[in-house]
Formats: sequence, structure tokens, C-alpha cells
Amino acid sequence: MSPARARTSLLEIVTAGRELLEVGGLDAVTMLAVAERVGVRAPSLYKWLPNRAALIASIASAALHDLEHQLSPFVSDPDPVMGLRSVADAFRAFAHANPRTYGLLFMDLPAGARPPAEDNLLAATPLLALTERLVGPDRNLEAARLMTAFAHGFVSMELSGAFQLGGDVDEAFRYGVDVLVGALASRPVPPI
Repeated sequence: MSPARARTSLLEIVTAGRELLEVGGLDAVTMLAVAERVGVRAPSLYKWLPNRAALIASIASAALHDLEHQLSPFVSDPDPVMGLRSVADAFRAFAHANPRTYGLLFMDLPAGARPPAEDNLLAATPLLALTERLVGPDRNLEAARLMTAFAHGFVSMELSGAFQLGGDVDEAFRYGVDVLVGALASRPVPPI
């Protein structure tokens, strides 16, 4: 007699958690709500994850993998300037498609709810590869942080409806990216 088929999987659980997050925010992501969504009783989830914090960490980890998957095609662009512009656009598109999941990636979560550090590095790898091509290995981390800080700040303001002065927000994002990428491409700052 073969063992009974599992009625759910970790992938289904994480997907359900992410759907709940997008619909209702982090408070909506409970073990009970996820269990109902995947069609099992809540205690069944504990075979896959020890607690809600682990569920949240798994959701964030999956999102970081998705983000890396969306950014990585642009690393092979022969022109790192165009690659960086494309990465910035893909980063923004990811945030717009998954606003609450995106917000989760930048939350100050308790240790048990954070994704593994290597997943953060994985998501940053495409950006780091492109900035290294522009500014060299000595300043690529700083350049990547500069690009991330601009993109995250802009996208966070955009998602919260903070741009109230009119004008074309898409054009403003392109302008900001172009200014930063142009500065990185033309005059890398020497090491201190």
C-alpha cells in the first residue's frame, strides 16, 4: 500500500499566503486562512512550516526568487547602462504587480519571519553585476545601494499616492534612473 498523497504542498501554501497578503495585507496571512485557502485543516500546515513567522519568511523568500527571475535577463545586455535602466523598470513593474508582497520585502520583520540572507543576495545579484560593470568592483555595492534607494523610495511614494503635484510620474521615474545611471557611467567615484 502506497502512502496517501499529500493534500497540499509547500508551494501551494506559500502561494496561498502570498495571495492573502496581496488581498488583505500581512494581518490576513494566518495559518487558518492559508489552510482554508488550500483546503486542509490548519494543523496540517504545521507539517510544512513550524509557525506563522516561517510562513511569512517563506512568502518573502519566494518573492525574492521571483524578483531575481524578473531582473536577471537584463544582466546579459551588452550595454550595462541599458541593462540598469531595464532592471529599474523591472523592479518597478514587480512592485506594481505585487504591491503588498513588495512592501513585505522592505519591512522590519522579526528574525524568524525574515527570509534567508542568501535570498536577499540572490535578488540583488543582477543589480550588483550591472553596477560592477559600470563602476568596477570597488564601488559596485555602493552604486547598487544608490540605485535601490532611489527606486524603492520612488516606488514606495508612488504606491502610497504621495505624488500629488501633477506631471508624468513615469517620466519622473525615467528621469531619475537616467540621472543616476548617467552619473555612474560617466564619473565613477574613486575609492576613499
